[in-house]
Amino acid sequence: MAKPPAKPLALTLGEPAGIGPDITIAAWLRRRELNLPAFYLLGDEAVIARRAKALGVDIGIASVSAGEAEAAFTNALPVVATGEHATAEPGKPDASSAPAALASIRQAVADVREGRAGAVVTNPIAKSVLYRAGFRHPGHTEFLAELAVEAGRTPQPVMMLWSPRLAVVPVTIHVSLRDALSELTSELIVSTVRIVATELKSRFGIARPRIAVSGLNPHAGEDGSLGHEEQTVIAPALKTLRNDGIDARGPLPADTLFHEAARSTYDCAVCMYHDQALIPIKTVAFDDAVNVTLGLPFVRTSPDHGTAFDIAGTGKANPASLIAALKLASRMAAAKI
Repeated sequence: MAKPPAKPLALTLGEPAGIGPDITIAAWLRRRELNLPAFYLLGDEAVIARRAKALGVDIGIASVSAGEAEAAFTNALPVVATGEHATAEPGKPDASSAPAALASIRQAVADVREGRAGAVVTNPIAKSVLYRAGFRHPGHTEFLAELAVEAGRTPQPVMMLWSPRLAVVPVTIHVSLRDALSELTSELIVSTVRIVATELKSRFGIARPRIAVSGLNPHAGEDGSLGHEEQTVIAPALKTLRNDGIDARGPLPADTLFHEAARSTYDCAVCMYHDQALIPIKTVAFDDAVNVTLGLPFVRTSPDHGTAFDIAGTGKANPASLIAALKLASRMAAAKI
């Protein structure tokens, strides 16, 4: 039985004063060269027109519905209006920034859940701008989980940073290090690794995922002399996971987990807190790493960088991470089993 044709990807505007418009334009201009999947931008057509002018590039922009986006993609950048206009200039977020960014995210999720798009790809947001407007979530990941509520149940979102050279998942995410230590439990490790194992199979086509689990303390606790969490929190979680048939190894010292030879022994490294996971991947794959949210009823990817206000509108923004995010979203949407 033939697969149904792929649906276009819903790309959010992100912070309109950031580099989201720049990298969106740059990615669309390279669509043929890189054989990119069709996508459409959810946002304000005027933002893209102004940014293209600032960048000195000539692009076609098509104001379309989601259903018309794929046909328009070949010759023009499809833009689907959200009803929120953005007036922010490059590098200068204003009162229109937060409403425009949030409306774009909400509509992208709605389009995927209602069958108009194949996956959500999000441009970078400026959390400080959103917080000033009353946004109450730590970040994209948690907001997407709220939008994915089904039958009163909020899914557990799991943040993965993926590149061809390394994939990492932090168990605790956008909290202080002190709070991360308080939140870290065997149950949270077990639920996180279960989601990782499931989606490595269903979305990435890895039949038996190999998951490396880091320790928390230096040298993975050195048999309890440098901390007890490896013995009291992480080891019990690993026992449960192995009883589930999951190939979860550890707890492993984080300082020797990320060199080239070590990376060849696993498909994903699950780490205990945010920077323990993100520092290594941003070191080895800063330009092409992709932020993937696992545990949702739809595919979501994003560039692994911020809004870069200082270079917005200058033509210096590198679209590599967005391009990688578009390609990975298309691959994951097609691979679901």
